[in-house]
Amino acid sequence: MDARRGPVRMGVLGCADIALRRMLPVLAEERCVELVAVASRDADRAAGTAARFGCDGASYDALLRRDDVDAVYIPVPPALHRHWVAEALAAGKHVLCEKPLSTSYDDTRELMGLARARGLVLAENFMFLHHSQHRTVRKLLDEDVVGTVQVFTSAFGVPPLDPAGFRYRPDLGGGALLDTGVYPLRAAQLFLGGELEVLGATLRIDERTGVDVAGTVLLSAADGSAAQLSFGFDHAYRSHYALWGSRGRVTVERAFTPPEQLEPPVRIRQQGRSTELLMAADHQVRNAVRAFAGAIRSGARGPLDQETTLRQARLVEDVRLRARRFTHGQEHA
Repeated sequence: MDARRGPVRMGVLGCADIALRRMLPVLAEERCVELVAVASRDADRAAGTAARFGCDGASYDALLRRDDVDAVYIPVPPALHRHWVAEALAAGKHVLCEKPLSTSYDDTRELMGLARARGLVLAENFMFLHHSQHRTVRKLLDEDVVGTVQVFTSAFGVPPLDPAGFRYRPDLGGGALLDTGVYPLRAAQLFLGGELEVLGATLRIDERTGVDVAGTVLLSAADGSAAQLSFGFDHAYRSHYALWGSRGRVTVERAFTPPEQLEPPVRIRQQGRSTELLMAADHQVRNAVRAFAGAIRSGARGPLDQETTLRQARLVEDVRLRARRFTHGQEHA
């Protein structure tokens, strides 16, 4: 079947938590896609997940060999992204990969080159970008509500996670920078645009596991505006960004993972005046799936948003290179 004429036939490589909680329910219900198969290294887990979502179970390699799969969603740990994205592209499948697309700039550039050479859609799955509240913020900026933006601030932090999970394993691409830090970095790109320079960064390292569990970043844009970012998974929950300009400030309090039923508030503060706007509830996971399927059905060829994805990979790498590292308050190399 031509994916441009009917639903995009999807396979899922991995039964990660984000797939089970957020993506598979949407893939099983959305009309623009057809969930064909789900894969796991554990045959029983693949079969159980497949029964739950009404599709076939398979191994990774078997799923990629299927002629009835047009595209795959990849939610495996970050250090495995490069291998499985490359394998999927080599098998002729379009790819929607969880963020980050890879753990290095060079690997990201290589994967994008593979997709471009084969004419396949490759997308990095930053679902928050597909929530309509951010378009409203952009409209407020275009209407000069805050004036000239001078500072962008953002924080994404969550409480400690499962200590047995991949986020605490350096060999699997664990750490807060790749897990939560990429969100404020991507949001800074969204609103400041262009090339952003890493002026400084910190990473707090967990002595037991060796992964970073918290961090901060200071960025500068070409026009002199700055971004102050913080992130981690050793925090009380926060999912926030704000734009502070010459005339006022716009704040988004549920920036990255708002529930689909939530009407998220956007707050505007100007001299002597405060306004709160309730945004329409929106389903960013469904929107992300529709955008990916739409790109395939429209005949898009190669990586989506290539320039921004490469900038994102470069920013993450620069943060890692520039960061001062601390353990229990003590700096170390």
